[in-house]
Amino acid sequence: MPGLVIKDLPAKLHRKLKERAARHHRSMTKEVLVVLERALSEDAPPQEAPPPFKGRFALTDKFIARARREGRE
Repeated sequence: MPGLVIKDLPAKLHRKLKERAARHHRSMTKEVLVVLERALSEDAPPQEAPPPFKGRFALTDKFIARARREGRE
């Protein structure tokens, strides 16, 4: 099986990967394989942001300031 060496991996990315692997009870190598497989899967739908929430009115800074003055938080 082919191997892969990643040089100069940023410390922050390494820490995130290590934490993610621990959460999923996997080694870092296995976690990387899962992440890569999902990212490169042709069947996976593109990850899109959910549609914005459409409430009854806009929460503007002015509205929030007035609500705070009236004692609502």
